Amino acid sequence: MVQNAYAQVYKKQHYGMVGKHSAVKVCHWTKSEMTGGKGCYKNTFYGIESHRCIQMTPAMNSCTENCSFCWRFQGFDSMHISDEDDPEFILEESIKAHKKLLSGFKGNPKVTTEKWEESQNPKHIAISLTGEPTLYTRLGEFIELATKRGFSTFLVTNGTLPMVLEKLNPLPTQLYVTVAGPNKQVFNDLLNPAIGNAWENFNRTIDLLPSLDTRIVLRHTLVKDINMPFLDEYHFLDSRADPDFVECKGYVHVGQSISRLTQDNMPSHEEILQFSRDLGTRLGYELTADRKESRVALLAKDPSNSRIDFDKISSRLNIA
Repeated sequence: MVQNAYAQVYKKQHYGMVGKHSAVKVCHWTKSEMTGGKGCYKNTFYGIESHRCIQMTPAMNSCTENCSFCWRFQGFDSMHISDEDDPEFILEESIKAHKKLLSGFKGNPKVTTEKWEESQNPKHIAISLTGEPTLYTRLGEFIELATKRGFSTFLVTNGTLPMVLEKLNPLPTQLYVTVAGPNKQVFNDLLNPAIGNAWENFNRTIDLLPSLDTRIVLRHTLVKDINMPFLDEYHFLDSRADPDFVECKGYVHVGQSISRLTQDNMPSHEEILQFSRDLGTRLGYELTADRKESRVALLAKDPSNSRIDFDKISSRLNIA
């Protein structure tokens, strides 16, 4: 069990804690798909089944930024995980914790036998819950173990640790980089980095991305009147990164962010779509999908390449 000053806060927010520095949490869309509703936008965009997705982090209390728009509890007390758990332990215990959090759905009349059985055989891991996962020094081993188990992996990073991404082996199925600071001033004001060279490191990541042999997504978290439109600046960053996809996602005034931002900072879905159209025109990318309830739109360099081919997940490591 995790023993730290924030344990009770995480428990109250229905986190399943794993070891000393990791955690899982069942998201709204997993619950929705379990009970016959919609899955999350990653299903619409990439084919990820929400009821078979584990949302987790190996860096619960550690991050290099304190983003104003983050709705999570920011109990970040370090940029170093001093006593790291074994990656195999984190994977196995994350699966167990995820299943435990889902256990109450077994008797729910809205959950079909098929959905329940599939949920007990998860196939996707979103390494994104909270904190900065690249601070876990054995992240590559964790991704390798997950891949060998047949999981697809989505890794979300803020890009402030390019030295980790340069050496990360294997790479995840899909690498997300948050691009929410179009220039240095907005970057520092909105993301509140805890390291002095964060902007410079972030730009190193942007220039590194074209050399990484995996699917790359840039995620623009859009905060009205603060970091949008800045189309020239986003175009400059995006064109250097040359991603496969760009997600334009609107800020939502919920959770911890309500003490830092206002409802007026939430762009409408039409504003998100217009931003996406304008940026897509500049990049030569196609607006291929959107989800109004998630305030998100997808730009794709190659629209035919959006769905995850699960048969190829293990083959990336030459696994039969």
